Amino acid sequence: MRKQLLIAAGMLLSASAALAQQPVQPLPKVGGCPLGYYSSGGYCVPSPGGNTRGAIEKSGAGCPLGFYSSGNYCLSSPSNEREAIQKTGKSCPLGWYSSGGYCVKSR
Repeated sequence: MRKQLLIAAGMLLSASAALAQQPVQPLPKVGGCPLGYYSSGGYCVPSPGGNTRGAIEKSGAGCPLGFYSSGNYCLSSPSNEREAIQKTGKSCPLGWYSSGGYCVKSR
């Protein structure tokens, strides 16, 4: 029974790892920092505490699906389990779909 529980827990963890979320990492500073980040030199750095959401620099007027605007950045919504990058050119790489000026990773 214990072995079955360990196997089930491992399968659950590997399935959740497949869902890519926007990385929480330092961002180049463009104006003020987004919610949950603080200024450090030329960067916006995630605030300590673990409540900070992943962000990307805003490209144009809007944010990709699953993100909301925070100054010059787009923050991942709490329920968003997808990663986004700025679109280069007219199309997105294989496994990503277009959302405005961004490419969002498909599930």
